[in-house]
Amino acid sequence: MQRMRWILTAMVACTPAAWAATPTSQPIGIDLAGVDHGVKPGDDFFRYANGSWLKTAQIPADRSSTGTFLKVFEQAEKDTAELIRNAGASHPAAGSNAHKIADYYAAWMDTAAIEQHGLAPLKPQLAQIDAIASRDDLARVLGSRLRADVDPINATNFHTEHLFGLFVTQGLEDPSHHIAYLMQGGLGMPSRDYYLSSDPHMVEARAKYRTYVTALLKQAGIADAAGKTSAILDLETKIAKAQESLLDSQDVHKANNLWRMADFAHKAPGLDWAAYLKAAGLDGQSQFDVWQPSAVTGLSALTASEPLQAWKDLLVFHTIDHSADLLPKAYADLSFDFHGRTLQGTPEQQPRWKRAVGATNVGLGDAVGQLYVRKYFPASSKAAVQQLVKNLIAAFNDRIDTLAWMTPATRGKAKAKLATLRVSVGYPETWRDYATLDIRADDPLGNRLRAEKFEYEHQRAKLGQPVDKGEWWMTPQTVNAVNLPLQNALNFPAAILQPPFFDPHADAAANYGSIGAIIGHEISHSFDNLGAEFDAEGRLANWWTPDDLAHFKAASQQLAKQFDQYEVLPGLHVSGEQTLGEDIADVSGLTIAYLAYHKSLGDKPAPVIDGLSGDQRFFLAFGQAWRSKIRDAALRQRLNTDVHAPASVRAQTVRNLDAWYPAFDVKPGEKLYLAPKDRVKIW
Repeated sequence: MQRMRWILTAMVACTPAAWAATPTSQPIGIDLAGVDHGVKPGDDFFRYANGSWLKTAQIPADRSSTGTFLKVFEQAEKDTAELIRNAGASHPAAGSNAHKIADYYAAWMDTAAIEQHGLAPLKPQLAQIDAIASRDDLARVLGSRLRADVDPINATNFHTEHLFGLFVTQGLEDPSHHIAYLMQGGLGMPSRDYYLSSDPHMVEARAKYRTYVTALLKQAGIADAAGKTSAILDLETKIAKAQESLLDSQDVHKANNLWRMADFAHKAPGLDWAAYLKAAGLDGQSQFDVWQPSAVTGLSALTASEPLQAWKDLLVFHTIDHSADLLPKAYADLSFDFHGRTLQGTPEQQPRWKRAVGATNVGLGDAVGQLYVRKYFPASSKAAVQQLVKNLIAAFNDRIDTLAWMTPATRGKAKAKLATLRVSVGYPETWRDYATLDIRADDPLGNRLRAEKFEYEHQRAKLGQPVDKGEWWMTPQTVNAVNLPLQNALNFPAAILQPPFFDPHADAAANYGSIGAIIGHEISHSFDNLGAEFDAEGRLANWWTPDDLAHFKAASQQLAKQFDQYEVLPGLHVSGEQTLGEDIADVSGLTIAYLAYHKSLGDKPAPVIDGLSGDQRFFLAFGQAWRSKIRDAALRQRLNTDVHAPASVRAQTVRNLDAWYPAFDVKPGEKLYLAPKDRVKIW
């Protein structure tokens, strides 16, 4: 009954045609000028909420896209840049975090020294490759270059120059200890589709990649660059064929493969695994989770079947390509031309100071993060967000109680999982210690390589240790958020908790429609098609009754088919299966944010502000949170590699909520209209 009263309130509120300039002293939190009243909300809510902004918005020449996330990112970038540049102003003690920050940034900015050094910083790595004379040598070199993937969002798509990637977290079936996950890798382009697809844009990308590889090798003075390029592309294509698809990599049940040391030799013959794992410092591990077993088997076979020289050529190219932005300008320009202009459609490279700030944030993330939260994230903001989170969790809990399709047995398990969900806001309780990381003011490339090795050793040291449920996977200055299904935990970094996503002084409708929906999205990930596979302790376990699971999967497939219909480039549609987890979280998160918003009103009707009802402001805030304009090349790459639907599509999620229809007077016949039976309601 209470929910019906909320909907009735929306029904009697002003429709968009009745907007009036009603002054208010409270920030509304919505860009009214960005709305395009020439577009019907029911035809395209993204363009309705953002159309006027889209008409004049320009993507910066050094970016592949622009929008709300970039606006927030640029503010965080500006703030961290000030902190980084001033880190050495007070002459901090040698070895201190501030001194390391100052030296890391200074080294990045010293282009004269970089030009002078040339390829010298890479000589040890190149010499190591040149000395490979046997398959055993190859295994040792590959093992020594294993590095950790610390991106929990895309951990299953480890597409770096390393043949494999290491991800360390708790076991799928053992939530008490960390385990080593081995991931597929080995490609220079973003995904296997860039090598195997017959799409004309992919064919063109391959041709330009060939040109880039040859040019980079020639720049390094390597003989027969064209011949070596052919060998490299041939090998990378075979690696791509051996890799598992993104969809298969997302299936956690296919990833539950515990291999003991002895298993590698007969399950993945070819590579000298003993030599490889010893060089990687992993020879003491009793077992591994091999996330993509067919890929590991296929990649291992290639180390034995393909010419040793081809592997050496591949390693040389990947070594130079990985470091090109910290080599002399000729290398950096070649790298940007391919990775930036070709793959992202970005016309201009970012100013060096921006790249230096980004690099410092990566290499010394927690050190910069401590400075950031001290200056830009007051305790009052943290308290306000924590209260908002409590409201969202309470709304989700209430929602579980009202799901008519869910049996008591499943409902009890869902509520237990929600009750143990750990939500961390702003920054971690424990900061990373960089005391042993060597940073030098005259060695930019060495700094990066040592930072990568430092991160690898940090992750490796967790193996076999008890799990820290409070571990953070993002720095406070990161504009993002994450759900960690294995930890049953959420991280909301400080940098995303700022306008227009969150403003402690703004109208509640805007905060719940933007950051509330984002937080609701992350909470919902604990119950999406992946999160629903894990119990309250983060253990891979089926806690559903058969009927409930069937209902959940049927609703999920209905949503996947809905997203399949979105055509974002001519002839190119969203893959509803690929983006399903994020789409479930969007629908569920928006639903929970809406309920929490009304819960925050204390049963009182929402005020009308600037002629807009509370529901209108809520949904507009959501639509504008996904405000974005992106280059075609970057959009194409994301469709092939990203588990998130494009922002313009995510804004259309509103069509699944009953309350959106009366708020904007959406009628049958309009493009986004869904009959009540076709509106997807999962949580």
